[in-house]
Amino acid sequence: MESRAIPSAAYAPLLPPAADDVAQAKQDRRGVGWRGFLTVLAASGVVALLVGASLLAGSRMGQAGADDNEDDAAGGYPWSNEMLQWQRAGFHFQPEGHFMSGPVYYRGYYHLFFQYNPRGVAWDDYMDWGHVVSRDLVHWRNLPLAMLPDHWYDKKGVLSGSITVLHNGTLVMLYTGVTEDTPMAESQCIAVPADPNDPLLRHWTKHPANPVLSHPKGIKDMDFRDPTSAWFDKSDATWRILIGSKDDDNGNHAGIAFIFKTKDFLSFERVPGIVHRVEGTGMWECIDFYPVGGGHNSSSSEVLYVIKASMDDERHDYYSLGRYDAAANTWTPLDAELDLGIGLRYDWGKLYASTSFYDPVKQRRIMLGYVGETDSARADVAKGWASLQSIPRTVALDEKTRTNLLLWPVEEVEALRFNSTDLSGITIDNGSVVHIPLHQVTQLDIEASFRLDAADVATINEADVGYNCSSSGGAAARGALGPFGLLVHAAGDLRGEQTAVYFYVSRALDGGLRTSFCNDESRSSRARDVTKRVVGSTVPVLDGETLSMRVLVDHSIVQTFAMGGRVTATSRVYPTEAIYTRAGVYLFNNATGAGVTAERLIVHEMASAVYDETLMVEDS
Repeated sequence: MESRAIPSAAYAPLLPPAADDVAQAKQDRRGVGWRGFLTVLAASGVVALLVGASLLAGSRMGQAGADDNEDDAAGGYPWSNEMLQWQRAGFHFQPEGHFMSGPVYYRGYYHLFFQYNPRGVAWDDYMDWGHVVSRDLVHWRNLPLAMLPDHWYDKKGVLSGSITVLHNGTLVMLYTGVTEDTPMAESQCIAVPADPNDPLLRHWTKHPANPVLSHPKGIKDMDFRDPTSAWFDKSDATWRILIGSKDDDNGNHAGIAFIFKTKDFLSFERVPGIVHRVEGTGMWECIDFYPVGGGHNSSSSEVLYVIKASMDDERHDYYSLGRYDAAANTWTPLDAELDLGIGLRYDWGKLYASTSFYDPVKQRRIMLGYVGETDSARADVAKGWASLQSIPRTVALDEKTRTNLLLWPVEEVEALRFNSTDLSGITIDNGSVVHIPLHQVTQLDIEASFRLDAADVATINEADVGYNCSSSGGAAARGALGPFGLLVHAAGDLRGEQTAVYFYVSRALDGGLRTSFCNDESRSSRARDVTKRVVGSTVPVLDGETLSMRVLVDHSIVQTFAMGGRVTATSRVYPTEAIYTRAGVYLFNNATGAGVTAERLIVHEMASAVYDETLMVEDS
């Protein structure tokens, strides 16, 4: 296979700097944001998972479209129909048109409830709840709309929630409703299936006692949302839920979480105290809480508890590992430096409002999250849809480190693989690039493991401690031991559009090696009205481990997983040239002092997930 030097202009800016090029400088699309939710509880062999999305609370309610890239006001990129059609994903779920965000599993079906706007591609007041079902989390079937905001307590929005399966198999949906009053207020409401024997859950009935839980004293009207699914506490025979909020009193800006208990889901009592609090993190929404480890396959008998929250201030999903004392009503992090909101994330790119559920059939925990757009509102209107769902991921404690989770695509996704190409054993000299010959490059599942030349590594003695994915120049910043990895959606001459997925290894002050894993979107598109960032994080690498990555390429979404899922990152990319047959995939090594070998490189082409209306016809 031909190896050639990286062109000298390969990392030059695609566009000259421009005063109005706001999108490239922005960390995220701000103003109005989107909030999704996904929650599940397993009991008696039944799993319930609920996902949706809603507009952010507070003064931003009703300002649909305010988060659009400001460059859109200057006219926006002249997208062609060919470009816009290419952006639609093939094996990630998204509706045929309009706006969605966000997924329930019951009696053999996974259900995805999502906020759907039949009037446009942006979030709007009075959103409907769309509904699809699947047997395998890959192929989905459309069902009629599930719920409407049609009562006084949810007129302004049927927002996030969860489903709990009681001991007798009864389902209870807990969700946040927003009143149309002035001022608006969030409260917790319940709904139940109109026909519990319907495995497709096509109709829901809101309880006449709604709302069943209002915000506690000292919490603002619009800072009380997103109840988790309930767990049963044997000590007092009650069901308990966790709800996130914030404390802005007396100059504070803390994220906080409360636990409430109930026997009938109609009358709730707050458990005294605050289960956890972190200063400076702001509103915790779409909160999640679940145990990990301690099983027969665990390296320790100790059960740890994950607390996860979507941070309203910065639009990222953080998690932390800790210990839960139910009697004291406290959760304490294992490492205070990795507390909630300041340490670990589910994903270092574009993913928000995720949650998880336990699948009793395959005995695994699964999480999903909402992936929004990072292009302009004008482009979304032109293509007629916006946003999609992440690939479902298993969630497990990393038993080797016990300091982080492993998030990995569910095995069902592998059924879409075909035309697998094994190119293992390729060596890439420093400063060179290697083309990977493939039939198509738009829908791929790439498995790769790299090893730096040990002799080259041994000669590098100088410390390199300043590298950071987001601020060190991306794939263009050359060091002795990196960056190296893959270029996807890459123009054929390598001087144009490309998205880099790479490792960067550096020598730490103590002489050890420090590894970063990054997605570089900075050259992914010539369009200016597109947010382009470099995202990622340092990743633990233990002695003897090769540097492994998995890359799911599906048109405008690229999801990456490092070291078995210790670090993940999701990118939205919108190339104007590197699409269809005009794009390629390459190995690259931009290090200055080391060669690298792709010890394992297997590229699977991926079929589209056909959303067949004839699926599961026996239940129609």
